[in-house]
Formats: sequence, C-alpha cells, structure tokens
Amino acid sequence: MQARLDAHAVAPEAFKPMMALEAHVRASGLEHSLLHLIKTRASQLNGCAYCVDMHAKEARADGETEQRLYMLSAWRESPVYSARERAALAWTEALTLLAESHAPDEVYEAVTAQFSQAEVVNLTLAIATINAWNRFGVGFRLVHPVA
Repeated sequence: MQARLDAHAVAPEAFKPMMALEAHVRASGLEHSLLHLIKTRASQLNGCAYCVDMHAKEARADGETEQRLYMLSAWRESPVYSARERAALAWTEALTLLAESHAPDEVYEAVTAQFSQAEVVNLTLAIATINAWNRFGVGFRLVHPVA
C-alpha cells in the first residue's frame, strides 16, 4: 500500500485547527482511557488502519489491557467495559455511522445518563475529531508503521 498524498507537507496550515480540536479534547476532562477507546472504535468502523494502529498503541502505552482492545469490536458482548464506556461507545458508533443511525434517542438517553451535558458536548467533539482524522487517513491512504 502506498500513500496517495502527504497532506501535512502539502497544506500544513490545514492541520492547525485540527490540532487545536485535538488539544481541546485532551484537556476536556474526559478520561484518556475513554478517549483511546472511542478513537480506536471510530477508526475501526471507518477502516482507518493508520489510526487504529496509532490509537491502540497509545492506549496500550497508557495502560489499556490487550483484552479490552481485542474485545472493542465486540464491546456489546463483553463484560469488560463500564456502563459509562458502553454509553460512549454506543454514541461513537451512532455518530460515526450517522447516515445509518440518525443518532437514536435511546443512545442519546444512555449517554446523557452517564455524562454531564458539558461532557456530552466534549465527547461529541472527540468523536467528530477522530472522524475528521479518519477522513485524512483513509482518503489519503496513510500507511501505518509495520513492526
């Protein structure tokens, strides 16, 4: 596989607002472990190998277990995620697959039961941000490092 374009080299200014979004998400108060899960799950859904690789590695470096990473694509069938994580993962899937899901009321109700209103806004921004990154990764066929 070969990358189509080095977008950062071609238009570095385009990445300044993306990095500002990322900085806001990191400083939002949401648990970093939760952010790793939603970034990895959205990237799985979008088929962004570059981002799946990066976020799984970051999650492991921050102490995430192999089992929880392996189970992420089947999170509904695994007891290793908290109610808060489950609500965030369902919201991630609903917003990532928006054309199919239309962000159902029951998913919104579940996320608002686990998160404050401000947290829901920040969680939604985190999901939107990783989905934007995935568009760069998939669209330009970014190639992940091979160990």
